[in-house]
Amino acid sequence: MKIGGLQKTSLIDFPGRISCIIFVQGCNLRCPFCHNPELVLPEKFMPPMDTAEIISFLERRKKYLEGAVITGGEPCFDRDFPAFAKKVKEMGYLVKLDTNGTFPAVIKKAIEEKIVDYIAMDIKGPPAKYGAIAGVKVNIRDVEASIALIKNSGLKYEFRTTVVKDLLAPSDFEDIGGLIKGAGLYCLQKFVPSKAVSPKGLSYKTYSDEEFEDIKKIMLKYVKECRVR
Repeated sequence: MKIGGLQKTSLIDFPGRISCIIFVQGCNLRCPFCHNPELVLPEKFMPPMDTAEIISFLERRKKYLEGAVITGGEPCFDRDFPAFAKKVKEMGYLVKLDTNGTFPAVIKKAIEEKIVDYIAMDIKGPPAKYGAIAGVKVNIRDVEASIALIKNSGLKYEFRTTVVKDLLAPSDFEDIGGLIKGAGLYCLQKFVPSKAVSPKGLSYKTYSDEEFEDIKKIMLKYVKECRVR
């Protein structure tokens, strides 16, 4: 697997677990506000880390870590993801997958083969705006299929949206709510400009705390729990 980075310890990325974060290079989307251009744009890739080195690290850290977060980029874009996740799982780790949900067949395989324990899926926006926000054409049926698979998986999961005011109006969250209706947990993530796939992404804004509370009220009509991060 093309691994572009490793964070050795995290207390927040895998809910309730001490974990490491494994960053995968490569993504099929080009969201202009994405804060990981070095994992998305091939021209910014560093030489990938040796997978054997990552496995060795995990072997040494078994006493201290409970989980491994596999994120990106887009892990499901890498054909070696299922085999790598299976190896990590066999080592005794809990595995969290961060995904954009555009590869439902890979998500289905991961669920059926029990190689993931927690799935966090990004919801880019309402169906009508999906491609514009993602920066490329997106098959919304793939997104809907992934949502259904995750909701019915029996696994712990969350759906989440990075909220960019320039791209998402408050009324868009009614359509987002319809897309994930009945979900257990949905998280609103405040956009913080630091790095971006597109230079214009650095000029984007997010909503105020008060506005986030109003958006949260909209989402609570559709999901059981909504958090603002």
